[in-house]
Amino acid sequence: MGWIIGGIVLLILVMLVVIYNRLVTLRQRLKNAWAQIEVQLKRRYDLIPNLVATVKGYAAHEKETLERVTEARSMAMNAKNVQEQAGAENALTGALRQLFALAESYPELKANTNFLQLQEELSNTESKIAFSRQFYNDTVLKYNTAIQKFPTVLVAGMFGFHQEDYFDLAEEAEARRPVKVEF
Repeated sequence: MGWIIGGIVLLILVMLVVIYNRLVTLRQRLKNAWAQIEVQLKRRYDLIPNLVATVKGYAAHEKETLERVTEARSMAMNAKNVQEQAGAENALTGALRQLFALAESYPELKANTNFLQLQEELSNTESKIAFSRQFYNDTVLKYNTAIQKFPTVLVAGMFGFHQEDYFDLAEEAEARRPVKVEF
């Protein structure tokens, strides 16, 4: 009888270790997925000052639009969590749309090779951000699903694993469209 109870206890301990290790692996994948988003966002933030400087040379009197882009970039860089980051990215995307719409009024700006190169780099970065966001949200889905399934939910509760937020952009359909950077 002692062997049977010992075997059951050992089996339960092994199951706890396996479940815990799986949750830790999923949490680390989640952190890695977020780090990939941050890499792409940093690249985007690094491109924006050059873009603003290029536009400023042609459209210096459009100070309000340029300031809005700079302000939105700063807010996005200082976001503290996924929800704040999503909101800040929405504001930045809107400001960039205004900046590119402004460029329509300046044919010499649209023909500037530096502007065109920055525009292309930003477009590529936007695609990478979208891919990274999708990967992150897929990872959140796997993680959140895992911590809600039985018997994992018991282990998750014991060791403080909690649901993570998705990296969603604005609810409006307008904000869900990709940033258009082609003329």
